[in-house]
Amino acid sequence: MPFNMGWGEILVIFLLIMVLFGAKRLPELARSMGRSIKEFKRATQDLRDEFDLDKIEEPSQPRSQQRSGEKATPRSDSQD
Repeated sequence: MPFNMGWGEILVIFLLIMVLFGAKRLPELARSMGRSIKEFKRATQDLRDEFDLDKIEEPSQPRSQQRSGEKATPRSDSQD
């Protein structure tokens, strides 16, 4: 069990929540918590995607050419 809690402790916590919020309000609370978690996951995924796009948009030149400022010369494979 998480946090070294047994079934007895979990049952007491659940009963306390039932007394504080009531049985009619619990489904609404659970639904809103689920939506919040879903929105949080979506936002974190959007941030990850944004940072991944920054990595993709780097210039395609090799680093050795970027440092020296040389321009790439086309290779000719002809045998003259």
